[in-house]
Amino acid sequence: MVSNLLVRIDLSRKTFSKGQRRIASYIEEHYDEAAFMTAAKLGEVVGVSESTVVRFATQIGYEGYPYLQKAMQEMIRDKLNSMQRIEVTTGRIGNDDVVESVLNQDIDKIKRTIDEISREDFKKTVDAIINAENIYVFGVKSASHIAGFLAYYLDLIFGNVHVLDSTSKTTTFEKLFRISDKDVIIGISFPRYSTMAVEAMSFAHDRGAQVVAITDSMISPLVANADEVLLARSDIASVVDTLVAPLSLINALLVAIVIERKDEIIQTFAALEEVWKEQNVYALGNTEKAAEDNNEN
Repeated sequence: MVSNLLVRIDLSRKTFSKGQRRIASYIEEHYDEAAFMTAAKLGEVVGVSESTVVRFATQIGYEGYPYLQKAMQEMIRDKLNSMQRIEVTTGRIGNDDVVESVLNQDIDKIKRTIDEISREDFKKTVDAIINAENIYVFGVKSASHIAGFLAYYLDLIFGNVHVLDSTSKTTTFEKLFRISDKDVIIGISFPRYSTMAVEAMSFAHDRGAQVVAITDSMISPLVANADEVLLARSDIASVVDTLVAPLSLINALLVAIVIERKDEIIQTFAALEEVWKEQNVYALGNTEKAAEDNNEN
């Protein structure tokens, strides 16, 4: 018996009625919302009857709607392994244009992030970062890249940033053991969630630090110890981790920080520009080089 919900849908797709196809599409794109809807509510959202939703559940092999609902909730909690992601991704795209399909999915994730992110928590996060004595940024595996991006710019601006990008308990807690109530930690993790991220944030919370979670859902394990939660939509059914929306959110955080501390940051970057120029850090483009040669002549 096939256990994965999305694979069940894909196998039964050819037998669906028009209404059932609408249910299938909605679940595939919004399983995290559908998982907590009654059959009546799901039918209302999709535009079909409650009985159509119940028949859909039995048609794909469940004993009733409660079992389908449980499967959606388990999928959110446990997420998909790599092999299941490959199956679902190839089934979703089929013969469609890969570029258009993937980019449109990313656009949808950004739109949903705009709708769902808490502006209050966003503002509190900006304030916490600006006022922190030390800033810790945690991200491992694929999340380490966007954590590194955030940490790079925060370190240029403030110079008090510590990056935690290891799944080793020894390494993580050696870097974290001095954290205090004067500090902030930003934990970044998306499906499949990092156990080390959860433990690091719990440790920081117990030490009184301000804890910020950048994750995809309020049922993410990072939320339990977070003072602020910034939701950015990912895609647990993608063959690769879809981190376009999280990166866009991080861009927004950096821009908000610059706006809040504009005068100070201008001075910092003016000094940096001088150092970069003195040390020839950046290669000149053709136009810039030509202008420099003209000046010398």
